[in-house]
Parts: sequence; C-alpha cells; structure tokens
Amino acid sequence: MIPRSITSPKKFIIGQNLLPQLDGFIKDFGNNALLICDEFILNKVKAEALPALEKAGITAHAEQFQYECTDTEIGRIHEIVKHHGANVVVGIGGGKTMDVAKAVAHFAHIPVIIFPTIASTDAPCTALSVVYKDDGEFDRYLFLPQNPDAVIADTGIIAAAPTKFFAAGIGDALATFFEARSCCYADGLNLVQKRVSRTGLGMALMCYELIVENVEMAMDAARRHVVTPALEEMVEATIYLSGIGAESGGLAAAHAVSNGMSSLPQLHHIQHGEKVAFGLLTQLVLEKADAEEIENVIYVMKTAGLPLTLADFGIEEMVEADWRQVAEIACAEGDTMCNMTVKVNADRVYQAMVAADALAQRYHD
Repeated sequence: MIPRSITSPKKFIIGQNLLPQLDGFIKDFGNNALLICDEFILNKVKAEALPALEKAGITAHAEQFQYECTDTEIGRIHEIVKHHGANVVVGIGGGKTMDVAKAVAHFAHIPVIIFPTIASTDAPCTALSVVYKDDGEFDRYLFLPQNPDAVIADTGIIAAAPTKFFAAGIGDALATFFEARSCCYADGLNLVQKRVSRTGLGMALMCYELIVENVEMAMDAARRHVVTPALEEMVEATIYLSGIGAESGGLAAAHAVSNGMSSLPQLHHIQHGEKVAFGLLTQLVLEKADAEEIENVIYVMKTAGLPLTLADFGIEEMVEADWRQVAEIACAEGDTMCNMTVKVNADRVYQAMVAADALAQRYHD
C-alpha cells in the first residue's frame, strides 16, 4: 500500500523589508551564498542584500538568471556554484528563477533558500522544478528529494510587482483544491508520488477559501501596490497553501492542460497561472461541475482580471489541429491527467477545451 504524505519547506517567513535582513536567514544554512537573481531585482540585491551579507561575514555572489529553466541554464549555474565554492543557493525572483535555484541546489547537494519577488505561482514551497526545452516548450517535472530549506516572502516587494503576476498566482492557486479533490477521489498520487493526505486536501480547501474571501480587497491592494491584511492572506494562499496543497494533494487536468498549452508558440508569453485557470475551466467541464462551483471560479477569475476566453489570450481562431496537439500533450503518459475521476482521452479533452471557451464567453463582459 502506497503511504500518504505531507511535505513542506522547513520555514515560511512573510513580512516586509526582508531583503536587507537576508543574512539572518542564510547564516543558519551556510556562509558562502550564490544568489540567483531575476534581472529586475539584481541591482536591488546588490545594493541592499550584499552589503548586509558582507557585514555579517557571509561571502556572496549575485548571478543573473537567464530567463528560462532549462537543463542548459541549470548546468551553467551549477558550474558557477562549483567555481565560487558556494555552500548555499538563494533564488530571488519569479517561478522559473526559483525552479533553477532548487534544481541547482539539488545537484550540488547544498541547501536552498527561496525569496519570491512575485506571487505568480506556488513554486516557492514545492520539492519540484518545472524544466522547459530551450525553445520554451514544457519538457518535464524534476521531482526533488526535499522542499526548500526556507521560503522568505517579502510582501512589500511582491505588492510592488506588476499586478498581472499577482493575478496569475491567484489563477494557479485557484486550481489547487479542485485538482487535489480529484486526485483524492481517484486515489491518485500527489507530487511526491504518495497518496493524498487528509491534511493536504484540507490545506488545499483552505487555500480556496482564502482566495474567495480575499480576492476583491487583495486585488485592490495589488493594483495600488500597497500591503494590506487581505494581500498578506492572499500571499499565504498563493505561495504557501497552494504549494503544500498541490504537493500533498496532487494535480489533475488543470495543470495537464496548462502543460499542453505551453506547446503553442503564440502562448509562450502567457503566465503559467493564466493557463492553469483555463485548464481549470476545462477540468470543471470534464467533471460536469455544478453551476455554483463554476460561478465561484469565474467570479475569482474576473475579479483578478484573469483571461477567461481564448480570445483573451490573443487566440482569434481556435485551429483544431493546434488544440488537438494540446490535448494529446495534456494526456501524455506521466502527466497528471491520470488523476481525474472520469475517464478521459485526448478527444474528450479537446472537446472540453472548446466547451470551456464557450462557457467562458457566456460570462464575459
């Protein structure tokens, strides 16, 4: 009998003005840090974090992430870790930066600290890196043996980011409960290849409840780039609860459809969470969900300003061959479509995507 599991990072810290305090979080794990940074945050890291680290006696090097989590980039940064003799990795940036940091730390056998600058996905807390091919197409999930050692969420930095990233995080997290529920009822495996725990399902449900409760006031704050209690609770939902809920509860159709959508070049600029939200609509069609659930999901998507229809993604014409390819990839062996409670195949997924687009059009302003 496959056991059930609950997995999470060792520490989750949420607050403001945490970047200048980075030395206090690093010192418990190492004294020679490689900081992998998104381009936009690099100068701020050099101005605020590096002086504090030097003062604390911690050697540090800041390296700019090269935009995509690929085997090529993982290998490049792994060589930099070895060159500098780093004994701790810190990922500072968005989801792909964090995924690279987790993968590099894994291959280097050293601790990893995650410092998200946007709340666009639940990547910070998971023992997982999503690896893409050099052309931007989804390649595989890299399952890691353990979660990050610490996740530091600076809500001031997160609130200052473009609102579309905050909204995308809501889209990613919105699917957490529905996918975990499906995985549980299907007796499927979660992201660490164990059975779904009741705690994992409960955290996924809490994630959904916090999203519905806070989405209006949290988006008000995000659009004005200020920190409020509603925004802080939304960050807990989108980063922590969604990560733990997904990892311990499992994924299903929503993420499988998102992975399929990554095969279309015209969608490479679309945020992961935006694609997951459309994948969730597809999953609800496949499940023949009740009207109240669908309306709650649409309410959250509209309030967050997420794309509803394929036209919102810039797809003026749904080319059948393209979307049948999306469906084939979504149903590929090893992806999470197998965690659905209803039997599906590529044809049924294609038809559900067409119906999900039509459903969304009915609710479109």
